[in-house]
Amino acid sequence: MTNCLGFRKGRGLALLCALLGTLCESGSGQINYSVPEELDKGSFVGNIAKDLGLEPWELTERGVRIVSRGRTQLFSLNPRSGSLITAGRIDREELCAQRTQCLVKFNILIEDKLKIFEVEIEIKDINDNAPDFITQELEIKINELTAPGTRFPLKTAFDPDMGMNSLQNYQLSPNDYFSLSIKSVPGGPKYPELVLERTLDRERLEAHQLVLSANDGGDPVRSGNLYIQVIVMDANDNPPEFTQPEYHVSVLENVPVGTQLLRVNATDPDEGFNSQVSYILDKMPGKIAQIFHLDSVTGEISLLKSLDYEESMFYEIKIEAKDGPGLLSRAKILVTVLDVNDNAPEITITSQTGSVPEEATAGKEIALINVHDRDSGSNGHVTVFVLGNLPFNLEKSIDQYYRLVTARSLDREQVSEYNLTLKATDGGTPSLSTETHITLHVTDINDNPPTFAHASYSAYVPENNPRGTSIFSLTAKDPDSDNNGHITYALTEDTLQGAPLSSYLSINSDSGILYALRSFDFEQFRELQLWVTASDSGEPSLSSNVSLSLFVLDQNDNAPEILYPTLPTDGSTGVELAPRSAEPGYLVTKVVAVDRDSGQNAWLSYRLLKASEPGLFAVGVHTGEVRTVRPLQDRDSLKQSLVIAVEDHGQPPLSATVTLTVAVADSIPDVLADLGSFEPSHNSDASDLTLYLVVAVASVSCVFLAFVIVLLALRMRRWHKSRLLQKDSCCVAGVPASHFVGVDGVQAFLQTYTHEVSLTAGSRKSHLIFPQPNYADTLISQESCEKSEPLLISQDLFEAKGDPKLLQVSLFLSSDNIKNSCTDVIILKF
Repeated sequence: MTNCLGFRKGRGLALLCALLGTLCESGSGQINYSVPEELDKGSFVGNIAKDLGLEPWELTERGVRIVSRGRTQLFSLNPRSGSLITAGRIDREELCAQRTQCLVKFNILIEDKLKIFEVEIEIKDINDNAPDFITQELEIKINELTAPGTRFPLKTAFDPDMGMNSLQNYQLSPNDYFSLSIKSVPGGPKYPELVLERTLDRERLEAHQLVLSANDGGDPVRSGNLYIQVIVMDANDNPPEFTQPEYHVSVLENVPVGTQLLRVNATDPDEGFNSQVSYILDKMPGKIAQIFHLDSVTGEISLLKSLDYEESMFYEIKIEAKDGPGLLSRAKILVTVLDVNDNAPEITITSQTGSVPEEATAGKEIALINVHDRDSGSNGHVTVFVLGNLPFNLEKSIDQYYRLVTARSLDREQVSEYNLTLKATDGGTPSLSTETHITLHVTDINDNPPTFAHASYSAYVPENNPRGTSIFSLTAKDPDSDNNGHITYALTEDTLQGAPLSSYLSINSDSGILYALRSFDFEQFRELQLWVTASDSGEPSLSSNVSLSLFVLDQNDNAPEILYPTLPTDGSTGVELAPRSAEPGYLVTKVVAVDRDSGQNAWLSYRLLKASEPGLFAVGVHTGEVRTVRPLQDRDSLKQSLVIAVEDHGQPPLSATVTLTVAVADSIPDVLADLGSFEPSHNSDASDLTLYLVVAVASVSCVFLAFVIVLLALRMRRWHKSRLLQKDSCCVAGVPASHFVGVDGVQAFLQTYTHEVSLTAGSRKSHLIFPQPNYADTLISQESCEKSEPLLISQDLFEAKGDPKLLQVSLFLSSDNIKNSCTDVIILKF
C-alpha cells in the first residue's frame, strides 16, 4: 500500500491519502488499485503497463484501451508513462453515497490479442465534508413544569464522509440548565438529546440560547453548529409516539407514480393543542425527498417519481411526528424495491475483425462481445448465441465477455460473406431479447487450380490451312478471385519432326485460342498430340494440364500417281505384248496407281479414255487390269495405242493419264518390223495396205538383224554361254531399278510373263513362239523366288534404216498390294 498526501484546492486543507497504487491480479485476471478522492485530473493511479506485462509504448501499438459500460469515464491511460491516471475530479460521496466501500470497476482490453482484464479501484474517503445540520436554528418549547432529567431530541447532523471522517460526536455549549446526552443505536447513527438538568423558571428566564456542535474524526477536525433556542412554556410533557419504531415495505419498481406505499401513525396522550400531531419527512440530502411524499396530516407515504431497481434497490426514509407544542419522536421506513424484467439485454461489440481468410482453422477469433442486463437474478441472467446454422461459435471469456470464433475452416468459393445475427435473451418472464448483426467477409486464398471441363479435347483442322488460322479454343475455370482466379494458357514444350512445337502452333495466353503458325500437310503427319497448361496468377501459382489431339483432315490436293507402266526415260514408248491367240478376258497388263491422299480422296477408278481399236480392250474400273474384250483378228493392227485415265473421288476430282502401246503379233519378224513404227499413231484408221508395207519392212529388218546376231553369237558364244550357265541357278540380280515399283515406300518386284523365243541358224526366217502365258495373280513367296532361275536379257538392237532403237522387252503384271514378289523375264534362245 502506498500513502500520499493530497490537498483539497477549495479549502486548502492537507489530506492524507492512503493506499494509492496497490496492484494485485487474481486468478480471473483482476487488477486492484486504491486511490483517494478529490485528486487532481491526471493524478497517478497505478503502473498499468507493468501490471499487464507490457512496455509503455506497447499500449498504443497493441490497442490497449479502457472499456466501460456507458458511465462517465473516471480514469484514462497515459501512453507515455504506461500509467493509469485520473480523468477528472472524483467525489466519493457523489459516486457511492453512503456505501461503506466505494469500488469502481472497468475493463482493460488488449485489442490485438482480444484479451480483457478487469480493473477494480477503491475510492478512499478523505475528510472533505464537515458535519452539517439541515437547519441552522432550532426552537424548542419546554413547559416549565418539566421535570429535571427530561430529554428533548435534537436535530442530527449529516456528514457524507465515511469512517473516522464522518460524524463522531456532539458538544453542547456550557449552561446551567441543560446537558447533552448521546443516544446510540447499535450499528446505527448517534442521536443527540437535550437533557434538562434543573427545573425551569419561566419568570426568571423565558428562553435559553444553546449551541450544539457536531464534530467528525478527521484530521483536522471539521464541525457544524446548530443554534438552539429553548422557549419555556407551560406543561406539555408527552411527545408523540409512533406505533412502531421501524416500518418495512416492499414495492415493485414498475408501480405508477402516486401509488400509496403505507401510512404511519403516531399518538400523543396529551389533550388539546398539545396532542395535535403532524408528520414531517426528515429531508436528508439525496433523492429521497424527490421520490417520496409524506402527508403531514394523514401520515401517508406515496411516490412522486418512478422507481428504478437498477438505480437503487433500497431506500431508508426518516420521519418525525411532532405535537402542537413542538415535542417530536422519530421513526424510519425501509423501502425495498423489487426488480421486474424491464430491461432487455445489451450486446456490445467490443472489438471486431471485418474479414477472415478462408485458410483460418477452427478457433480463429472474429470479435469480442460483451453482454449485460441491468436487471438482477434470473431477469439479468443472459444467454447469447448465434442464429442460424453457421460455422461460428461463442466461447465464454471473463465476466460477461464472449469470443466469437470460427467452428471450422471456411471456403470462400462456397460462401464469400456471412451476415451473423447474435441474439441475447434474459431469463425473465416474459423473456426479453436483443439482436445485433455482424458482417464478415471471407478473404480468398489460392486453393483452387484452374480446371477444364473435359479431361481431353479433340480438334480438327483441314490441311493446307492458312497461317494464323484459329484452330480451337480452350477454356478453364478457376473459382478463386482476383489474381488467384486469373488464368493464363501455355503449350507444353515438345518437338514435332525435329522442330519445336512452338513453330507449328501458338496459344493466346489470355483467351486460350489455339492458332496454326504453319500450313499443315496431311501427307506429312495426320495427328498431333499436345498438352495445354492453364495456370492462375496466385502465390504460389496453381496449374492443370489437359491433352489436345489435333487431327489434320485430308483434302484432295494430290493427283493419282501412276506407278506402272513407267514412262521410258529415253523418249521411247513402253510396249506390252498380246498374242493373236488371246481369248476374250486375256490379261494384257495392269495399270498400277496410288494416291497420297486418304479416304475417298484416295479411292481410284480406271477408265479407257482413248483406244486405236475401240471395243478390243477394256479396263477394270477398280483393278486397272487391261483385258481383251474379243478375240484378236487378222485385220487388227499389230500396234494398239490405249490412253487410260486414273481418277480419284475427291471434290473436285484429280486425275492422271498413261498411254499404253500393245503389240499384237504371232512371230518375231512381225514384232521387229513393228518396232520401227512405235511412235504414237496419229491415225487409228490406217488402211490394210499400210499395214502390209509395215510388215514387209519389218520382215526385211528382222532378217538383217538375225544375220548380225548370228555373227555376234559365233564370236561371243563361249564367253556368253559360260556367263549364262554360271548364273542359271541364281535369283535375279542386278535388275535395273526401273523394274521395281514403290508402293508406300516398300520395293515390290512385279510379276511378269515368261516367254521363249527361238531363232534357228541357217534359216532366213525366225519365229517368235508364244507358249501359254502365266498370268496368275497370286503373290509369290520369297522362298519360291530364291528357287527360281530367271534371266533378264536387255540388249541393244541393230540400227534399222539408220535410226537406232533401243528395245527393252519386259512384261509386267503387278498388283496394288504386292509387297515382295519375283519376276519372270523373257528368255531369248538363239
